[in-house]
Amino acid sequence: MTTAPLHYMVAAVSDLGKKRSGNEDAFGYSVEHGVYVVCDGMGGAAAGEIASAMAVEEMLRLLSGRAVDETNRLENLVTEAVCAANRAILSHAKNNSEYSGMGTTLVGLVTEGSRVLVFNVGDSRCYRMRNLGPGGNEADQGKPTQARLQQITLDHSLVQEQVRQGRMTTAEAKRSPLRSIITRALGTQTDIEPDLFELEAEPGDIFLLCSDGLTGEVADPLIESLLTADLPLDGLCASLIVAANKSGGRDNITCLLVRAESN
Repeated sequence: MTTAPLHYMVAAVSDLGKKRSGNEDAFGYSVEHGVYVVCDGMGGAAAGEIASAMAVEEMLRLLSGRAVDETNRLENLVTEAVCAANRAILSHAKNNSEYSGMGTTLVGLVTEGSRVLVFNVGDSRCYRMRNLGPGGNEADQGKPTQARLQQITLDHSLVQEQVRQGRMTTAEAKRSPLRSIITRALGTQTDIEPDLFELEAEPGDIFLLCSDGLTGEVADPLIESLLTADLPLDGLCASLIVAANKSGGRDNITCLLVRAESN
């Protein structure tokens, strides 16, 4: 774990993809307040677009004004913000019948110095890319730095839950006609609970928040390889979008990168 002060750099791109006529993804961030969010909406008649935008707006509004203390822990504030966003979407759908059934996935992170709290609902993901560096032995000197991509979040999807239970292989999950079924999303149920993951950031760490328009098209090893390129963050985002479109671009694609840097 690092004790050095950190600051964060960010870049994000959202792309229509090659098959969709509209973009139901949304993202938002506040570097000043350390809040970063990506959502992937669902529902007809532009309902998904509205749900994802509402969720992003609510999360930024509530978490940018957060006050963390001993009695009001960050985990509780994040959970309360997610629940508030869920209520807002449910209320909007109830009062506008044309938006009935709208919902959205949610993935995000909040930074407090080197502390990073990741949260998610649905199958939008957070990854951490960490440079491991060459080994400390004399034989390792001059060897290239090794990088490792780690998926932080767990998908709330039918096939991934089957994979975790050992009832389906990863390869079977990718081919399954049920792969689009999400088991948890904002706006689809009265009570919602996000998964929370607490991490300690180190200088050079890159956090990737993305919709399944990326992960459904680009395998993790290729994502890792693309993130090792010597490019600015916006260039890395662009390369991920290009890769997803090259592989089919069957969905909207959103990539948000947050890099920890020492002060």
